[in-house]
Amino acid sequence: MAKKIVIGIDVGGSSTKICGFDITETGAEPKLIKPQFVRATDPITSVYGAFGKFTTDNALDLGDISKVMITGVGSSFLSRPIYSLPCEIVPEFRCIGYGGLFLSGLDRAIVVSMGTGTALVHAKRGEEPRHLGGTGVGGGTLIGLSKKLLGMDTFEHIEELAADGDISKIDLKIDDISKVSITPNLTERMTASNFGNISDIATKADIALGIINMVFETIAMVSRFAAQGHGISDIVLTGNLTAMRQAPDVFNVLNSMFDLNFMIPENSRFGPVIGAALAGIDDDYMVS
Repeated sequence: MAKKIVIGIDVGGSSTKICGFDITETGAEPKLIKPQFVRATDPITSVYGAFGKFTTDNALDLGDISKVMITGVGSSFLSRPIYSLPCEIVPEFRCIGYGGLFLSGLDRAIVVSMGTGTALVHAKRGEEPRHLGGTGVGGGTLIGLSKKLLGMDTFEHIEELAADGDISKIDLKIDDISKVSITPNLTERMTASNFGNISDIATKADIALGIINMVFETIAMVSRFAAQGHGISDIVLTGNLTAMRQAPDVFNVLNSMFDLNFMIPENSRFGPVIGAALAGIDDDYMVS
């Protein structure tokens, strides 16, 4: 039997994510082919590099590929089909929603894409995902502040440095300013002010952890308000920032504080590209 593969590509400015779904067996659940991440100096180089590596690693011929679904800020640079294959541009917010539901196994959730900035999508199986808004705080904030304050501009180095950080030397907590409960919803260990208690002896590691914590807490609060506004407790986190080692700890603490379910599913950093591929499945898998 000939293979039938739908490929998704998420084109960034200097990197590309790619994945695929095997839909060869009619009526069977689509089978995810392991996503990949490729860096390059420009979007076109990145796309073709990712496509070549993905097809080679998975022993795919061009004839195995039924269509290519493309999303991301760099998708506008593609002016012609990839190797004459059928290509379709997919709205990024649809991809975020589809990917979040697929990875979490949920039927309804707030899906958060933590990229250069942060986008929030209300996703419900059987309906078109709806963009709710977001915040400019995201990976770009983390990299920009780290470059200026620490002289570092790679996620791997920042998270490694932050592993030895002490947040008490950076953030002001509720119990630093009050010995009694302010409201039932504010616990003593909640942050009153990010960087509001920075110590003269704060190390670079402390500052790195403070930057990461500020970004994650800002995203968490925006997501919390969106979830409350829609009567939802499940919040699915996707995007590159979810791969940072500090993410599970920060969001698990916030889960208990807010009685929410922040989820970082497996393959979370690939949520939007997985959603792009899902959008190309013929039986409208996500919206039927």
